[in-house]
Amino acid sequence: MQRLPATLCRKIARPSCDVFVNHRGIDTKRNVAGLIYDRLTRMGVRSFLDSMNMKPGDKLFDHIDRAILGSKVGVAVFSPRYCESYFCLHELALLMETKKKVVPIFYDVKPSQLVVKDNGTRPAKELQRFSLALEEAKYTVGLTFDPLKGDWSELLRDASDAVMINLLEVEEEHNRMKRKQ
Repeated sequence: MQRLPATLCRKIARPSCDVFVNHRGIDTKRNVAGLIYDRLTRMGVRSFLDSMNMKPGDKLFDHIDRAILGSKVGVAVFSPRYCESYFCLHELALLMETKKKVVPIFYDVKPSQLVVKDNGTRPAKELQRFSLALEEAKYTVGLTFDPLKGDWSELLRDASDAVMINLLEVEEEHNRMKRKQ
C-alpha cells in the first residue's frame, strides 16, 4: 500500500481553521469581518471567512459546517441586517450548539436590536433554535463598535486579543482533558 507523505497526513488531520468568522457579508465583509480575518491570518491564526476559504463548486453547508465543527473559537460579527440571513443564524446556532467559545462583536447595532423575525418561511423549531443561539450570544461579553465614532485600530486590537485569549483557554482546557485520560 502506498504511504501518504507526512505533510499531507498532518494537513488532513488538522482542523481546517482555528477561528470561524460568522458575519453578514453585505454589512461587514469589506470592513470589520475582512479586517479581523486579515489581522488574525497575519498573526498566524488559521481563520475561516467564507469569501477567503471557499471556491466555486463548494457545497455551502458542507464546507461551512465542517469549518465550524473543526474550529476552536468563533467570532460573531453582528450588524444591522445580520438577523435577516438564514446562513448567519444557522452558523451562530451551530457555534452555540457545539459549545464553541464565541467572541461577539456588535457592529453598528445594539444587542437589544437583534431579534429573529418570523417571516412565515421557517419552521417553528428552527426559529426557536436560532432565537436560543442569538439570546446566548447577546448575553456573552463582547465588543461594541460604532463605525462612525469608533477607532478601527482599537477594535482590531481588542478583537484579536479576545480571540487569542479564548484560543489559549481552549488549548489549556484541551491539554487538561488529555492529561486526565
